[in-house]
Amino acid sequence: MLNIGMISKWHVHAKDYAREISHNPNAQITAVWDEDPVRGAEWAAELGAPFYADYTEFLASDITAVCCDSPTTMHRELLVAAAQAGKHIFTEKLLACTNEDAEAIAQAVRDAGVTFTISLPVKGSPAYQYIQGLIADGKLGTVTGARFRRSHNGVSGNWLPERWFNVHESGGGAMMDLGAHPVYVISGLLGEPTRIAAMMTNLCGTSSDENAIVLGEFANGALATMETAFVTSGVPDLLEVYGTEGSVFFRWNEVVQNLGDGPEEVDEDDMPARLIPMDCFVDACLTGKKEFPGLGLEDALVMTRIMAKAYEIA
Repeated sequence: MLNIGMISKWHVHAKDYAREISHNPNAQITAVWDEDPVRGAEWAAELGAPFYADYTEFLASDITAVCCDSPTTMHRELLVAAAQAGKHIFTEKLLACTNEDAEAIAQAVRDAGVTFTISLPVKGSPAYQYIQGLIADGKLGTVTGARFRRSHNGVSGNWLPERWFNVHESGGGAMMDLGAHPVYVISGLLGEPTRIAAMMTNLCGTSSDENAIVLGEFANGALATMETAFVTSGVPDLLEVYGTEGSVFFRWNEVVQNLGDGPEEVDEDDMPARLIPMDCFVDACLTGKKEFPGLGLEDALVMTRIMAKAYEIA
């Protein structure tokens, strides 16, 4: 049984990870810490686990792993300490807001030899895995371009929490949050870009970017766009990959491929089973693996490098 300590309820997905742990028969929540003691104590009561106001005492409890949902700007301090305490680490994206902080976390994880997983859920989707397989098998020929968009109306619909726009905690806006998905999807499929361009705009007057596009150039000359927004409604996840021999498109839950014989919808039964990052993490910890493919340190570092450069350019 893997005893997991929850680090903060700041992130909007913290409750989702707690639910996933509760559904895994090989894991349980045995401690809670939060930078906001009132919020943390209330959450601990909901989860039926003890609350620790002191982070050092939290790390010294019976936990063997942590799930980090703190403000992104606190990741370095919290995750380095967790690694040095010998705790396996599951963290929400991004790993950090700067390359310096990300590298410091990565080095602490390497030195401690603990298991590390970053939550990149789209990589576990049947559609992503299927498209990744098409590329690996050369079914698209040489990939020449790609596009991924994830967006919602969190700002224009006024439902995101106010703390989301405190850049001293979040490190950024739409690109830093939702934009992480296009960044890790495109880099997962095409590799790390050799050059990027970026534009970010602010339509509704919050203190962070609300609408953003990053363009990447890759080693073989392929171009890809990574798009996001907090100001659009009714937009599904959109993934398109174009090649010299064929193309493939994902929208809502449908995958359509054209490998030269015309468009063809891919049956769900022909796609791999969904992988849940938390389940991958628990399995890796209990079987002695340092990371799960596609959810490891290098994936986290590449994402941080792209994001940091995008904000610098924009």
